[in-house]
Order: sequence, then C-alpha cells, then structure tokens
Amino acid sequence: MPFQERLFKVTREERARNLCSTCHGHRRLCGKPVCPILTKAETLMKIEKGLNKENIFGSSPPAVFVGSWNYPKVIAGPLVPPLPSVDSSVMDAPELWLDKTMDEILSYRFSLVRGKRFVDVKTARAPSSLLSTFQEVVMASKPVDTEMWFSKRPRLNVVFTSREPPSGPSASITRAVLAKNPKVPRPVEKVVSDRDLKAIDGIVTLYDSEISQRQITRMLSIGLLGTRRLKRLVPTEWSITAVDDILGKKIHKEILRYPWINEFMVFGHKALSNNVQVLLFPSSWMFEAQEAWLTSADSVPGVDYEIVWGRKTYASNLAGAYYASRLPVLEYLRRIRRQAGALVFMEVYPDWIPIGVWRFREICREALRNQPLRFSTFEESLSELRKRLTLPLDKWLEKSQIASWYKKQKRMTSFLGQSIM
Repeated sequence: MPFQERLFKVTREERARNLCSTCHGHRRLCGKPVCPILTKAETLMKIEKGLNKENIFGSSPPAVFVGSWNYPKVIAGPLVPPLPSVDSSVMDAPELWLDKTMDEILSYRFSLVRGKRFVDVKTARAPSSLLSTFQEVVMASKPVDTEMWFSKRPRLNVVFTSREPPSGPSASITRAVLAKNPKVPRPVEKVVSDRDLKAIDGIVTLYDSEISQRQITRMLSIGLLGTRRLKRLVPTEWSITAVDDILGKKIHKEILRYPWINEFMVFGHKALSNNVQVLLFPSSWMFEAQEAWLTSADSVPGVDYEIVWGRKTYASNLAGAYYASRLPVLEYLRRIRRQAGALVFMEVYPDWIPIGVWRFREICREALRNQPLRFSTFEESLSELRKRLTLPLDKWLEKSQIASWYKKQKRMTSFLGQSIM
C-alpha cells in the first residue's frame, strides 16, 4: 500500500461539515455570535503595517504548516507574526486555549503569516537550505526570531480546515533565516540525529521524554522523523491524527495488562461550543466515540468503536475526532493503572466555528483531570449522562454498539475471550 494511503486523510464528510458558513461580513447572518470574517478583518487591521512589504520579521511560535493539496509536491512553510514584540508562544499552542474566547483564538491564528514553498515530500531525505530552516524552527523549544522574504506581499485569505486551526495571510517564500540558533531539547536532537530510528519509534520516544504532542506532530509533518531512506514530509492535517493514533496504540498495549475498574465513572467538560462527556465502566478495553452536530432538531450522531485488540480499519465516520478523543481516555487509564470500557459523547453546538479537531483531545483531557461522579450500576451512570447531554440520550443509545452489548451481558468475557483480572 502506498505510504500516503496509510496516512490519515480528511474524509469528504469531515471536510464538508467543518466548512464555515460565511455571510460576507454581515454579523450574525449565519447565527454565529462570533464572525470569523470580521475577527480576521480586525486582526489584519492591527498587523497591516507589517504586511506592506515583501519581507517580515517576527517570532515563530515555533510552527510550520504542510498542506495536503497536490501531494506529493506540497506547500510548506513557517508561521510567523509580523509583530516582533508580540509573545507568540500561545499562538500555536491549542493545549492553552480552552479558557480563551473564540475571538482570542481566531486573533492568534490570523496574526500568523504563512510562508509557502512547493516541496516534494521526499526531499526531507536531503533537504535544501530553505527546508532545513523550516526544520530548525520546529526543533526549537521556544519561539524563534525568524525573517522571511516573499515573491510578493502576503495575500489576505482565510483558510479553515477540519483538523488544523485556521491560518491567516500567506505568500510564496523565497528565503528564510533565523536570527539566532534555536534552543533544541536534548531528546529532540537525539531522535532527529538517529538515522535508523523509525518514525513510530521516534514519536513514542519523544512522547515518553515529555516533548509536547504539538511539537511531535510538527516534527513528523516537516520530515524530521523516520529512517534516512523513508523520511518525508507529512501534511499537517494527516500528521495530527497519525500521532494521536500512534500514541494511542502504544498506550493501548500497556493498559491491557491492568485490572478492570470496579465502578462506573462519569466525566465531562464544556468549552468553545463543544461538550464532551465520558463514561468509563468495568470491562476489558473497549472504546466507542459518538459525535453529534446539533445543527437541527433531528441530529443523528456518527459513531465508531473498537473492542479489546483495537481497530484494524480507519474510523471513517468520525475520522480525526475518534483518535483525538481516544488518546486522553487511554492516557487516563494508564495514569490510574486500570483497564475499562469507555463511551465518549461529543456535542458540537450551532455557534461552533471550525478551529480544528484538537479541541476534542484537549476538552477530553480536561474532563479526565477532574474528579468523576461514581456509580454502582450502568443505569445510574446513564441517568447522569441524560442531564449532561443536549441531544436526548436515547438517540445516542440507538446508535451505540457497545452500550447495547454491555446491557445484554454485563461481563463480555465469553464474547471477547478475556478472563476477569
């Protein structure tokens, strides 16, 4: 199977339902309380002086973007705000955004100018000086002062994608330099210099070394991970889900050794017009995620699931949302050294604006940081979920495979071939 077909592409349905309904700047015509077009206009007014020439100087968060269009010859380049004095560290850090307003998040993203250069994905094996500069940016642990030169002034366009936070102005880049050598964490330097280390092993090593998932994703995307013979750039929206899945599979193997939890636990958190509720129950590992877009009274959740040994096929119904919500659940179970079944319910409210699939990962992580409500029966935990979900619980249960199985037989050991630990 070709390498690109093994990556996690964005499905047509995922892309369609995440597209922003624009009203050409007429506020609230689409029903959203925050208009991304007007927010972008306000942001661009602030940075306009920095965009009136064909080069900019600013501090990259650090961040780069690699597109998927025209694969295997893709558009890649760094993200740099044209404001030298601004603190850019939060501009590409979704894990810090849950307590921010939508206006603030859009302002962060629209303030970043995206340099664009066509690059063949395989050139990561012998990068040009320009691609090497892009890679140096990503290896840095802190914002990097970067200067970019363009073939013409940045174009003021809006780009919304289903998995990646939106981006602001862009232009074809001809040259880029760093003002000083970036500070590179030792684990990053070690993984990048190992030319025989597979990408999957490099991702796991960095994660175990407490390198942020955001940086690991960027490193995979810009072609820093993998053996010398197989290194290549990976489109950003593919790399996000690939890293979620790789880390999830690694933790999944660990938690299969742990004993079951002995009670029913309900967690939840709401942020950014999204609601995530998690139910953990005594069982061998099984996982189901459902996502409902509450855009109409007859909304129907999409669903994907797996049982003990995990999935063999791509979760095509939920796509990136499935892997983004599964990873925090696995992280939590490893933290408490227990095994469980999990149901995750994700609601997206009508005033949602597309800022990427990261929000499910981070909202789910936040939910699992809090103390759960604990119950002794499955029905009691479902009663609690009825209070927390806007869409009637019956609609979720109609689509659920795992809830149906669990209610029919409280212990699925005969079906799964597992013994109670």
